[in-house]
Amino acid sequence: MNTTAPTTPAVSIREVTKRFGDVTAVDAVSLDIADGEFFAMLGPSGCGKTTTLRMIAGLEFPTEGSLQIFGDEVGTLPPNKRPVNTVFQNYALFPHMNVLDNVSFGLRMSGVEKKNAAMRAMDLIDLVQLTGMEKRKPNQLSGGQQQRVALARALVNKPKVLLLDEPLGALDLKLRQEMQTELKTLQRELGVSFVFVTHDQEEALTMSDRIAVMHDGELLQVGSAEELYERPVNRFVADFIGQTNLLPATVAENDMIVLDNGSKLLCPNPHAVGSKVSMSLRPESIRIGTRDAIPAPDQGTSLQGVVSDMSYLGHALLYTVKVDGLSLEVRSEPVSADRRFGPGDDVAVWWDRTADWVVPD
Repeated sequence: MNTTAPTTPAVSIREVTKRFGDVTAVDAVSLDIADGEFFAMLGPSGCGKTTTLRMIAGLEFPTEGSLQIFGDEVGTLPPNKRPVNTVFQNYALFPHMNVLDNVSFGLRMSGVEKKNAAMRAMDLIDLVQLTGMEKRKPNQLSGGQQQRVALARALVNKPKVLLLDEPLGALDLKLRQEMQTELKTLQRELGVSFVFVTHDQEEALTMSDRIAVMHDGELLQVGSAEELYERPVNRFVADFIGQTNLLPATVAENDMIVLDNGSKLLCPNPHAVGSKVSMSLRPESIRIGTRDAIPAPDQGTSLQGVVSDMSYLGHALLYTVKVDGLSLEVRSEPVSADRRFGPGDDVAVWWDRTADWVVPD
């Protein structure tokens, strides 16, 4: 018999709703965020992810529902009464203070003696790799360095949960990718729960232990990057997480669907007979070759088509293939001259039966 007590979630949200007048920004959201987890909240602008983060921070209060941090109800507490801190997209650094004073500010405000505050601040400055820059003002730092200062300032008071509201949004692509790695490494070293809001799918997939996908104030799916990418619960999640081909179809039998062009394909996951669905098929899951290269029928699904477009992406070739009135995006890797096709070429496309996934419309 397992007598291990369940671990208390770092953040527990139960049926939380937030209304602004007649507008429901967050609609009956329930989720748990584990202690030490890097958790991303992902969705398009206006989906409710930032409002949810602000409710955890205490910058907004729920209209309905329960919000707990490590088992304590905090839904009505002000920000300074919660064991959390927030890093904003604009960093919100004090321009007249140097790095050391910015980082130690929260400690000084909580009554820590100046010398001790400076020592703890320097520990964090060293952790975020800014040693030697403690006397610089924010306007003397790069965007990435300013973000590290904001992180150090947010962490110096040892919050139990760190909230990050699109903190990489103001950085250029190369620096943003570098900071993704640094943030994940920092989170692992500290073991603090990070709740990270972003609209960037790649960012969420790269950094997070689990991801919550939101749309129109509703929580659609929570899972690992692999679960969301390979087994989305509906058409929106399939389309929002990465690139995919979504082919409209109808369920003919429990194990078969009929595409709108009449093609019959085996269905890997059951849906009610007669229901309208879409088959999600990732471009990188599709193989492309000459028509005589089609594998045996028992090895997967194969169709014949014609290339209508080809784009060179450097690391891959992206084809558009017309198949009996359907249009398929096909990503071919690695790039090699002897495998290229051009517009007008007759080709075959095929994929393993485990590669497609049917979602309800």
